[in-house]
Amino acid sequence: LSSVLLQILLYFSAFYSLFYFLSSLCIIIYKSQVLSYPDNYLVLDLCLLFLMAAFEILRIYWGMRGNLQESERYVGASLFITGATLLLSVYFLLWQSYVMRADVIINAILLCIYGLSGVAGFGALARFTR
Repeated sequence: LSSVLLQILLYFSAFYSLFYFLSSLCIIIYKSQVLSYPDNYLVLDLCLLFLMAAFEILRIYWGMRGNLQESERYVGASLFITGATLLLSVYFLLWQSYVMRADVIINAILLCIYGLSGVAGFGALARFTR
């Protein structure tokens, strides 16, 4: 039986990811205009943000598909991609050139969503492998 909690978290995560991507893009543009943001770091941050958006689309799609089909492969792949997006979120939280309070808030919420989705995903994966 598929996990309702995981499905709800992935559904909510899809909307929050869109908000996260757009707000992070606006924050990076703001920082590049107001602060002395090095050009090579600006390109790096933008590339990592777009990579994170692509990973997030895969994570949500594979998670929803795996949960609804009760497929260990897709849920496992979604959990693997969650690890990659988690590392990118930590980069934006700690290691980018300038970290603003808005960055901290939106990344903290995103990390909480990843944690809850990871726990629900591992629970669903354990049920599917029985």
